[in-house]
Amino acid sequence: MGLGVGLPAVKGSSRARACTAVAIAAALTLAGACTTGGGDGGGGRDSPTVGLLLPGGGASRFGQFDRPLIEKKLRELCPSCPTAVAATPDPAVQRQQLESMITRGVDVLIIAAVDPQLLRPSVEAAHRAGIPVVAYDRLAQGPVSGYVTFDGAKVGKLQGAALLKAMGAKAHGGQIVMMNGATTDPNAAWFKQGALSVLAGKVKVGKSYDTVGWRPENAFADMRAAVAALGADRIDGVLAANDSLAGAVISALNATQVRPLPPVTGQDADLAAVRRILGGDQYMTVYKPYKSAADAAVRMAVALGRGESAGSVATGTVDNATVKDIPAVLLPSVPVTVGDIKDTLVKDGMYTTAQICPPNLRSACARAGLTP
Repeated sequence: MGLGVGLPAVKGSSRARACTAVAIAAALTLAGACTTGGGDGGGGRDSPTVGLLLPGGGASRFGQFDRPLIEKKLRELCPSCPTAVAATPDPAVQRQQLESMITRGVDVLIIAAVDPQLLRPSVEAAHRAGIPVVAYDRLAQGPVSGYVTFDGAKVGKLQGAALLKAMGAKAHGGQIVMMNGATTDPNAAWFKQGALSVLAGKVKVGKSYDTVGWRPENAFADMRAAVAALGADRIDGVLAANDSLAGAVISALNATQVRPLPPVTGQDADLAAVRRILGGDQYMTVYKPYKSAADAAVRMAVALGRGESAGSVATGTVDNATVKDIPAVLLPSVPVTVGDIKDTLVKDGMYTTAQICPPNLRSACARAGLTP
């Protein structure tokens, strides 16, 4: 069911206002940008101003994939919708970005929260201002009007099942290390719960870490500590929650001369991780078709910005700490090991074989059926 979020009758938006919002964000040393649609006038009920807040730009997953896909879908669905975009990995900065967009009067927000709890007062302020919020990828706290993400429990289950398969005979009674995400990200607990539902009773969790800030340097230090505590020859697998953590884990294993490398999981299908999989250092990743998420988020945001219900887009509901029955779209994910790269990532156009296969991996690519 809907949440009954009060929307303004018709809020006067403008391209200039959207650009001003991001200009202010830039003045506060925020990473922002502004794009505008091609219609006449802009703003208003038919062409709401859309604010997009992401937890990273540039080389991050959100900068490489989510942002361009969201912007492309906005141009297709609402070419005259003005757009304000800002990105930062800093939770305090993101809160400033959000408050700037509220002040300048965007009509609807798509937010992938760096720290959902810290952002809650600003989400509440958006609600008071009559600005609906679509939580993207991570479930923000407060009165959000819609949510689009990948099913986190399923992601964890895919990782756990793949790790057990890679461990072979050691999948019964072996010892693993869990390198989980940040406690400030509700998705991290979701991934962990899903993984443990598969691993429990089969393997021993020798060490489990909640990686502060999802930062690879913290995962590197934690993995070194795990090797020191458990022994280099007593780690049979590593459940790493995403590819950045997986890369740090593998670096730590190499630094402590753990041989052979135990199987390591990941998530997000980062290009570096795909290459590690080809090279045999990482066992698997979880591919999340970002286009599906971007499309759903844009359709939900445009509907809300036009005063319509998010329920027309939602396929189910979720709850956060303050709101029940939030209209939600929970999307499926795909496990990827070396034999799956061609029929998933390449087939879907996420990467070309030329991108995946630098000269030092040509022979590995050939074995995997990947030829530029």
